[in-house]
Amino acid sequence: MSFFYHISLYSYLFALHIASLFNAKAKEWIIGRRAKTWKNIATKGRRVVWFHCASLGEFDQGLPLMEAWKLEFPEDFLLVTFFSPSGMKNYHKRTHAADAVCYLPLDTQKKAKDFVSSVKPKNVFFIKYEFWANHLSEAQKSGAKIYSVSAIFRENQIYFKLYGGFYRNILKYFSHIFLQDENSKVLLQSIGITNTTVCGDLRSDRVFQNKTKVVKNEVLENFLQNEKALIVGSSWPEDENCLQLLINQSSFDKKVIFAPHEIQTSHIIQIEKLLTKKSVRYTRLTENPELGNDCQIVILDTIGHLTNAYQYGEYAYIGGGFSGSLHNILEPAVFGLPVVFGPKHSKFPEADIFISEAFAFEIHNGNELIRAIDKIDKEKSEIKKNLLVFMENQTGIAQKIMAHLLS
Repeated sequence: MSFFYHISLYSYLFALHIASLFNAKAKEWIIGRRAKTWKNIATKGRRVVWFHCASLGEFDQGLPLMEAWKLEFPEDFLLVTFFSPSGMKNYHKRTHAADAVCYLPLDTQKKAKDFVSSVKPKNVFFIKYEFWANHLSEAQKSGAKIYSVSAIFRENQIYFKLYGGFYRNILKYFSHIFLQDENSKVLLQSIGITNTTVCGDLRSDRVFQNKTKVVKNEVLENFLQNEKALIVGSSWPEDENCLQLLINQSSFDKKVIFAPHEIQTSHIIQIEKLLTKKSVRYTRLTENPELGNDCQIVILDTIGHLTNAYQYGEYAYIGGGFSGSLHNILEPAVFGLPVVFGPKHSKFPEADIFISEAFAFEIHNGNELIRAIDKIDKEKSEIKKNLLVFMENQTGIAQKIMAHLLS
């Protein structure tokens, strides 16, 4: 293994120990791994299938494949590992097929060898990102079949640089790589990786699953009174600065369901100060529905209501597009909602596809947002019809992967 790779691992660990003195998430990362809970996993002789997810988003993405695997092989033991504390803290809020969940140990050779020799996986699935060299190497040495699922590659990544030889070799540990798009396939072919199949994004399956499980929200329905709303999904301050120009217009009469990315009270107060229209916090509305009678905006100061809220939307503004961390645009799309977002979305190929198909609109400022909403208002019926057909054609990714594996 590369000397510089190991140096970077220990440098990262050292930085985390320093950060843990004042950062709660870093502290959770350190403490969670000290417990070494993977040593206590009792598989009782069952075949172990290991899914690694960087965080909760990748866990959600991998759920359709986990469920499909469990349906085909109900006796198998499904182990899920997380790199991030957010996955460990929140996975239990999902319905899932995992038999055990734990942190992935730091990717040193010894820790990786101890982990793999302890859990003895027969099949390994890494969801989308994170290719940990030592864990993959040890899994390959153990005879496990290793797969990368819903992977996506970009030309500027280290695998395609002259100095990226070590990282290119990591990709050779995979028995097969299931890709999101054709561009990734072409890029991998350019470095000699040909054991690939373009299947699409498992998140498409996941959002359809969520749509079938959607439940009515009496609090929001009472607030909306059968009106359709602008849904703001996971907004950041840069998004909110654009949104205030739209919402504060005297001519803007749509009701708004506003879900900020951060729900600390201080941030909610900042949003309330930005908006000149009267708003009410969801928690207060839950306690007293009459508070919404003369309000145009409800602010979701809770976690877990956004996905259901899209069913009440006419269109959606999706946050994170000014930071390069665009939130999931497939969630509103599955309900036929046209979407608007900021300009930094190069890591999310679905954003470019949506723009090219006229399902989505990229904006750089509040004035462009106003113009985008005006355009959507004129064409929303046609956009919704075409978008619903498009999304329907994106499903069945887990079945495609399973068909390949079983063949």
